Amino acid sequence: MTNSIAIFLGLFLITIITVDIMVYGSEHVIFLGKKMFELIEWIAFWR
Repeated sequence: MTNSIAIFLGLFLITIITVDIMVYGSEHVIFLGKKMFELIEWIAFWR
């Protein structure tokens, strides 16, 4: 992956998350963040 593609993907994700929070609120983003943290802990346990 080149730097320009990485920068574009990063800006795209930040834009999408920002628009999503502005339209729907932040409750589901917080929920998904907690679930992602649990998944990372679970995967680290099996490592």
